[in-house]
Amino acid sequence: MKYLRWVMLLLVVSGLIASFWFSQGWLQLCAGLAIFLFGMQCLEEGLRQLAGSKLEQILGRSTSTPVKSLLFGVGGTLLLQSSTLVSLLTIAFISTGLIQLAGGIAILFGANLGATSGIWLLALAGQNLSLSPLALPLLVLGVLAGFFGPRSKAAGRIVLGIAFIFLGIDQIKEGFASFGDGLDMTGLQEGGLRGALLFTAIGMAITVVLQSSHATLMLTLAALASGQLELGQSLAIAIGSNVGSSVTTAFVGSLGGNRSGQRLALAHVLFNITTGVIAFCLLGPLTWLVHVLAEPMGLGENSLIQLAMFHTLFNAMGVALFWPLQARLAQYLIRWLPERVEPQVLITELVAEQVPEPERTRARYLNERCLDSVEAASGAVVQELGHLGRLSLEVICHALYLPVDQLAQAKADEQLLQARPVRDGVDANDLYQRHIKGVYGDLLSFMGRMELPMDEAHQQFWNTCQLAALQLVDAVKDAKHLQKNLGHYLEQPPSGVRTCYVELRRHLLLTLHELRELARSELEEEAWRSRLAWLDDQAAEFDAQFRQRLFSEVRYGHLDGLQASSLMNDLGYVSRIFQSLRNVLMLGDEQVPFRELRRFGHEQESLIETP
Repeated sequence: MKYLRWVMLLLVVSGLIASFWFSQGWLQLCAGLAIFLFGMQCLEEGLRQLAGSKLEQILGRSTSTPVKSLLFGVGGTLLLQSSTLVSLLTIAFISTGLIQLAGGIAILFGANLGATSGIWLLALAGQNLSLSPLALPLLVLGVLAGFFGPRSKAAGRIVLGIAFIFLGIDQIKEGFASFGDGLDMTGLQEGGLRGALLFTAIGMAITVVLQSSHATLMLTLAALASGQLELGQSLAIAIGSNVGSSVTTAFVGSLGGNRSGQRLALAHVLFNITTGVIAFCLLGPLTWLVHVLAEPMGLGENSLIQLAMFHTLFNAMGVALFWPLQARLAQYLIRWLPERVEPQVLITELVAEQVPEPERTRARYLNERCLDSVEAASGAVVQELGHLGRLSLEVICHALYLPVDQLAQAKADEQLLQARPVRDGVDANDLYQRHIKGVYGDLLSFMGRMELPMDEAHQQFWNTCQLAALQLVDAVKDAKHLQKNLGHYLEQPPSGVRTCYVELRRHLLLTLHELRELARSELEEEAWRSRLAWLDDQAAEFDAQFRQRLFSEVRYGHLDGLQASSLMNDLGYVSRIFQSLRNVLMLGDEQVPFRELRRFGHEQESLIETP
């Protein structure tokens, strides 16, 4: 499959190069489009770098009411010039709990309204106005700004983005002009319905390929201004571009495991498709209304303004239709896409013969879109640490040759503790490779790709997350070492050394239970710390008493020196497992997001918790 993708890519690139050789106008058009899209990328990156963590502060203040959420969507799209990007960012925000579903829906409404702003600017600029003279000084200023520190560089990136957008617009205009009649689609008269359907499909396809309804509508404006499209055809393309912009949102939302993101993606699809279908059915009346509104303003012959007016009208119509239904829509989305029931046990394939080459467990919550926001990325990391913590506890439990459901028991099952281990396929090292290493690697890779500037608090939080993940992995590695002797001596007949290993097994299981309960608790801060201190005392007391017992057993001949040394080493592994998991809780207690995770653990997962 990978080879096939490379072949397809090579064919596409070869086809483009050949087409550039035969058509200078086509080359100009593609180059203009590339410059335009690159300008949008620069604008997006500059705004994100300049805003930093302030974006989340603005988000929190701007989504407290539906009207504020709507205005946030309009303003965000106006700045970023991409309703698709705003929609994807909103999915990232809602997936990590930064905003609620109703607020996300209102932001989507605003994003669709904001998408009309760029079209108005292009339409008002007209075909005869060249933006290149404005772009050239902006290019110089944008490059110079890059030499005066990070914030200045981010501002320069924004200026460069605007300059490239201006250059791209002019290049696209020239590309269309050089085509002449070669790209003239005014002769495509398929009849009213068939023609409208054809151009709606064209608009949808171009938007899906370019991942930008702005780029599609900018191409449409240029073709309309050069006489290669009729007004009716351009209106149908505008409808298609609106529908096409929801395809990317739907795709990204469906890939994520978070139900909140999937619900918002579905809301976006429902809004755009419903609005598009209504606009298509009312294409005739809406076209008439556009003419009626344009005539008194002397714009009856200005097809560019009429296209912008039409785009605004049908989007405003969609918002007016859905606005009273926000709460009901949110309820229906929750009903259609209920929360997934978490399995009681994550690690189920323990017998190697049943799964010859199982795939590694991968991260659940690390959506690439979360990297566009410091807070969204932090929320995703916290959730993924919860996933890693749950997997780590299960692997440690299997290293003890005990079922995972024993973690929920306040009192250990003595019959299970005394029983010989069932060893088929339960190898802690194998479980570590299959279930821990992949998630840990994904987590480090995700955190390493964060490029946004962070303040001191967020940087400290980021370091804490890395340390917490390392502590979880260290606990699993210690369990791997513990399992070898534990399994060996538990298989032997009753003896002094076997009794000691049963005691180690009991102590670690009860310790894991207490840590799990503490991670899930909603105790007040003082009571929570008091409980953790009690656990520390219990662990230290057990450690001291167990060492004294070992020396006593050696003195009375119940253990030999080799057995005592094995037990001393394995006591060290048990102590380190407790310390690692205890450190994770302490790290979490020092950071507000982790405190929130303890509360969140009741609904989904906490750092070291299993249902």
